[in-house]
This record gives sequence, C-alpha cells and structure tokens, in this order.
Amino acid sequence: MKNLIIASLLILFTSSCSIFNSLYSTTTIKPKESFVLGNNKHGKFSVKIRNLSTNTIQVHSAPINGGNHSFIDIKPNESIKVKVGRNTAFVIANDSNQNASVSLVVKGDVGLSMGYK
Repeated sequence: MKNLIIASLLILFTSSCSIFNSLYSTTTIKPKESFVLGNNKHGKFSVKIRNLSTNTIQVHSAPINGGNHSFIDIKPNESIKVKVGRNTAFVIANDSNQNASVSLVVKGDVGLSMGYK
C-alpha cells in the first residue's frame, strides 16, 4: 500500500512538472513586423502555431549564426507544427497592412528570448 501511494505521488509530480516544458501564448504582430522566438543559445523546441488573423503570415527558421530557411506560409485559421533546432530562432512575419494574431504552443527548451523586429 505504501509503495502504491509513493508511486502515485511520483507519477503526479512527474506529470505536473511537464507543464514547465511548455509555453502557451497568443501574440499580436503589428503590420510589416516580425516576432522572433529563440534568438539566443538554446536546445531544440517545437512550435504549434495557429494563424488567428484574416491574412496569411509567413514563418521561417533563422540560425543565430546567420541565414534563413524553411519558409512556410500559414493561411487564416490554419495550424501547423514546426520543429526548431538548437540555437535557431523561429520567426513569424506579418507582411500585411493589418495586425496579425497567432496562438502558440511551444514545447521543449522554453528558455527562449522573445522580441519584435
């Protein structure tokens, strides 16, 4: 009985700590601006992004040592999941003339810098 209680507490503790490896956000990006997630040294992470806007947005990866790759257009109400490598930023670009909003669920290394450019 004692082992069952300890095992149950261990499972509860382990599952409750998993929320610390996740980040949830709704982010608004001004016209002609970008939101940059992870422009710092970090481990791998994944992003589930949903475009809440009425206009298409574009995302891409940008290694912190330079370059850009993996460009994806996300249409209104579309969701995608992207895996991002170590020391690589995830860039969400709003090239429209209207504000854009996105819903983000980030898992993995969440010690990420966040900013606009």
